[in-house]
Amino acid sequence: MLRGLYTATAGMLTQQKRTEMLSNNIANANTPGYKADQATIRAFPEMLLSKMENGKVSKTVGTLNTGVYLQELTSSNQQGELRETGLMSDVALIERNVPIHQETNVKGALFFAVENGAGEERYTRNGHFTLDENGTLLSEGNPMLSTTGQPITIASSNYQISDDGDIFADGEFIAQIDVRFEDDVRNIVKEGNGLYRAVDGQAIPSATNNGAVGYSLKQKYVENSTVDVGRSYTDMMTAYRSFEANQKVLQAYDKSMDKAVNEIGRL
Repeated sequence: MLRGLYTATAGMLTQQKRTEMLSNNIANANTPGYKADQATIRAFPEMLLSKMENGKVSKTVGTLNTGVYLQELTSSNQQGELRETGLMSDVALIERNVPIHQETNVKGALFFAVENGAGEERYTRNGHFTLDENGTLLSEGNPMLSTTGQPITIASSNYQISDDGDIFADGEFIAQIDVRFEDDVRNIVKEGNGLYRAVDGQAIPSATNNGAVGYSLKQKYVENSTVDVGRSYTDMMTAYRSFEANQKVLQAYDKSMDKAVNEIGRL
């Protein structure tokens, strides 16, 4: 009976985490460049049950599973739709040719490089850039990095950004927006506020001189998030109902144990 309690509880915890993931996706449905999270739910490894007689296994009874768990969260790595904004500072990163990792059979990922408040290098797909009072190009408050590794500063309001990321102000070259490429997406994790970091702590290589990677930048456009709001709401309702079903199972076990202890135990 106690094993049933653990199984129902594991199901409730799994669906709670899944609901939190879906809520976060819905909250970022309008965040430019946001990649929707996806949950991988697996059963715990099955246990082999055997009958023991005189300290030795006499026969195999069968297998037993102890419930499910949310193994990991992975980000959708597909290209989001482009949306025209008309803003000079908005830039969409468009994937043209992105190699597929041989081991995982999953395509790599392209990012803009930024610098966070601690001076550490981070990565983003959010192309809704802004200029501060000093002319520094920012993504969600984080300075954008050029191919030289320095923050990009644009002193003029008359500037253009080419398809390969070159920035020209009043006809003069200023800098090139650095685009990074990670071939193994397992090395990238979300850090919050639209940022990613490398798991191994190493800088992601630049894609600007990588002949195997093809991309382009489009000024006055942003990449929409990959969240499917309608499906997310449907999945959330499914998760809620699954949570509720496990909760009822847990309550049934609780009533059975209450009778076993307080009624049958008195006989």
